[in-house]
Amino acid sequence: MLNPYDENCLEAALRIKDSQPAKITVISLGKNIPKAVIRKCLAVGADDLVLVEDEGFEELDGYSTAYLLSETIKKTGSYDLILTGRMAADTNAGQVGPGIAEFLNIPAVTVARKIEVNEDRVKIEQVLADGCKIVESPLPCLVTVSHELGEMRSATVKGLMAAQKQPFTVWKVDDLNVDISSKGRRKRQKLFIPENQIECEMVTGETPEESGTNLAEEVINLTHN
Repeated sequence: MLNPYDENCLEAALRIKDSQPAKITVISLGKNIPKAVIRKCLAVGADDLVLVEDEGFEELDGYSTAYLLSETIKKTGSYDLILTGRMAADTNAGQVGPGIAEFLNIPAVTVARKIEVNEDRVKIEQVLADGCKIVESPLPCLVTVSHELGEMRSATVKGLMAAQKQPFTVWKVDDLNVDISSKGRRKRQKLFIPENQIECEMVTGETPEESGTNLAEEVINLTHN
């Protein structure tokens, strides 16, 4: 399946394309990318699809992923606006989008719920814990899109049929002319669910007052210990 936050990102791009002339290129990086799933991007309205596949991509961290995507973006040509999901649906790290912007040396705005492009500037409603903030940036820039923007539209039957016939680009890491051996900053040692042990002690008494006194004394003892 597509990362749900990336689906929000693609919907943001499609809304921009609905309002003005635009070309959408979708880039996906990974190992053995399922073609039937990724074609969904073309079915809903993306113009081009670029896949970068390699057996060595299985253990990529956020830093190396951002680096490889930035090099892919450079290879595809010029761009005005780069959109990514706010974070991955598995690690929830939120590092790749800002990392791409850092490698490309362009501004980045995170967790957007609305994006408007006007000539050479973009206006973003950025999600905050207690509301939103309006941010403007010159183009080119990168914006990470949050789920508050809305779900990706459904593909039509016509779109699905056309996507099956539409060609797309597949590159290997060698096509990017990069060396990723020194780009990894993190290596996973173990993935597990922590085991939490909870001990419960019931404090009682003959009367509610006595129970309260006993509980207070127990808390004091635990605090001092």
